[in-house]
Amino acid sequence: MQEIKSKQAVSISEVKEILEKQDLEKMDQIQRWTYDYVTKFTKLDAKSAKKMKQELVKDCGITEEEAVEIVNIRPTTLAELRSFTFGWKKLILAETLEKMLKIIKEYS
Repeated sequence: MQEIKSKQAVSISEVKEILEKQDLEKMDQIQRWTYDYVTKFTKLDAKSAKKMKQELVKDCGITEEEAVEIVNIRPTTLAELRSFTFGWKKLILAETLEKMLKIIKEYS
């Protein structure tokens, strides 16, 4: 069993990038399923996903995990965005939500 050396929240775009570096023939079944999933559902390249995540964390004061959730889903309206942030159990100001939408739209 391998030892966990560090933990980091990554978007599905970043997962795809990581798995693309692996030999498909050497992947176990779960890795292959994961690769199939991210290949079908990734709509953003890993570089853009990383930049969006960094901007959301830096400019909107959210955690990396919260930013990954936004990057993966990429809500397009204030109502959609509110439905995600509501689950975080913290108040997000309307101006911050607008800033988040602006960042999301930059990468769409």
